[in-house]
Amino acid sequence: MIKLAYCDVSDLNLADAYRLLPKTRQKKVDQFRFEKDKKLSAGAYLLLDKLLKEENITNPILKTGKYGKAYLSNYENIHFNLSHSGKLVACAISDEEVGVDIEYNDSTIDLNIAKHYFYNSEYESIMNSQNPSDEFFKFWVLKESYMKYTGLGFNLALDKFEIIINNEIKLKNDKNNLKFSLFDVNEYKMATCSKYSVNEFFEYTSNELI
Repeated sequence: MIKLAYCDVSDLNLADAYRLLPKTRQKKVDQFRFEKDKKLSAGAYLLLDKLLKEENITNPILKTGKYGKAYLSNYENIHFNLSHSGKLVACAISDEEVGVDIEYNDSTIDLNIAKHYFYNSEYESIMNSQNPSDEFFKFWVLKESYMKYTGLGFNLALDKFEIIINNEIKLKNDKNNLKFSLFDVNEYKMATCSKYSVNEFFEYTSNELI
């Protein structure tokens, strides 16, 4: 089982959302200075809560692993991952480990990032593409979804593994038969890494989270 969803939280009613958050999440929201970031933090949690309730999972207790990946301490067989960028939040829940990433497809991105931090073949694919910035963000969300899947995040260097995009997307020398799924969400890219392929995703409005 895997379910993927996203939400535009730019018009989220922060006061109403805040009241629905557990104390631990309220404290996290309070740490942010700007309303935009507060909405992203609150909205990400509420989207997770929405997806969990649809699977009859209530009162989740969130804990954080060694490298910062959150998990449910009271539902050991349910895994999730959150991501946000710009005005969107994304969430994936599954009965297997999962990583998700969403990024705004910024056409002004400095492609030297890929040159210095990506695998050489990935950089070459980007530079040989008809749309290098678009190709960059394909690799970026795929790579970060894998890094988040492992639980290591940026403790796993971007150039220590290679993503191959052909007729299918795969991790080179993969021994675990991982599945990658890649989507365009308006001007954003979104990707998942899991034991499952994702064939569809769901859009929620901010009002549906409250």
